[in-house]
Amino acid sequence: MIWTAGFRTAVISPYGRVQFGRPRGFAGQTVHQVLHMAGGGDLFRVRLTNLYGRTPLTVGAARAATGHGQAALTFGGAGSVTVPPGGEVVGDPVDLPVAAGSDLSLGLYLPEETGPATYSHMPMETARVADGDRLTSPPPSGAERVAARFYVSGVDVLAPDDTAVAVAFGDSWFEGVGTTTGANRRSVDLLNRRLGRGWVVNQGIAGNRLLRDEVGEHALARFDRDVLSVPGVTHVLVHFGINDLGLPGMLGEPPATSGALVEGFEALARRARQAGLRIVAATVGPFAGAVQPGISTPEGLAARREVNDWIRATDTFDAFFDVARAVEDPKAPDRIHPALDSGDGMHLNDRGAQAMADAVGLETLALLRGGPGPGDGPELRGGPGPGDGSGLRGGPGLSSGPGLRDGSGPSGGPGRPVSG
Repeated sequence: MIWTAGFRTAVISPYGRVQFGRPRGFAGQTVHQVLHMAGGGDLFRVRLTNLYGRTPLTVGAARAATGHGQAALTFGGAGSVTVPPGGEVVGDPVDLPVAAGSDLSLGLYLPEETGPATYSHMPMETARVADGDRLTSPPPSGAERVAARFYVSGVDVLAPDDTAVAVAFGDSWFEGVGTTTGANRRSVDLLNRRLGRGWVVNQGIAGNRLLRDEVGEHALARFDRDVLSVPGVTHVLVHFGINDLGLPGMLGEPPATSGALVEGFEALARRARQAGLRIVAATVGPFAGAVQPGISTPEGLAARREVNDWIRATDTFDAFFDVARAVEDPKAPDRIHPALDSGDGMHLNDRGAQAMADAVGLETLALLRGGPGPGDGPELRGGPGPGDGSGLRGGPGLSSGPGLRDGSGPSGGPGRPVSG
């Protein structure tokens, strides 16, 4: 049996220059949070993070609940823990089953002033904040509701040795912006429902870029922490580019060029291959209808088309999935189809997230450890996968058979502070 990731959530700094949410801290309060599990197991352990904190974080007590009961969390046998600035702690194993596709409820009592919190800023889930230690009682009806996730980076589960995990590494199109809050309709959730073996954990950050920091550390800077540190990881799915092309218009910067994006994708692919991972890339989604001024520019849209042509033709990746064509408006391909648009012109609604999940050809994911390595097997260059718009460039088909839905997951390495 191995520890592997049953749940992951990528975090950002509350001190960043670009903030789509409202950074905040806590003092003498309990924070109740819901974590939707990608994978499950008979035991689990919770990972807490103070990656971007500037003072020690004191957790006075913590509890977790699954469909099988609830338990107090301990850290090295103690009921409280202090997480140093820039650090992460892993809780002791909890002898309580948690199922894939279910929710784990996490309560943290924060007795001291925390300062601005390390957080996931747009997880499409709601935290509830109540004064005092409310761990053993439900949050009161008047508890503050906050659309963010605080001080948690993941949940590990104990799984069979051959359990394999993919990481969805990207931006808001993975994190789920535009989908129904609390409904678990993110594209990654919907992809997991299609899989017969293994699962995909979500490391998307809304606003994240491939090449430059803000929002969050850029992809090349956070790749080691958010992908390579996940034990059991065999695949990485990437969706980047929209924010490299659109966000600069909000910040008074020029958009990234197609050449710079290609170089960034090639660097990401090299690092994945060197680590023995298969890398599956998404084409860059359409955003011409963005209602926010400055995002949609002729230069950015032209670069998107050039990058997508390259993704469809290159052998840089093991496979690609053509989310752009899956969600575009056929009458205006630079725009999201009206039926799939969340309403802001650059994010997908629940139906759009389903279309994105369906664009991933299951033959490009073989979530089974010990199989062929990257590049092994037949090569189908340039052509879409059977009926799903995905290109397969050398991976074996998805192994059928019973799903490993009660196994468990990885341990990530400790967090590290990064400037920028």
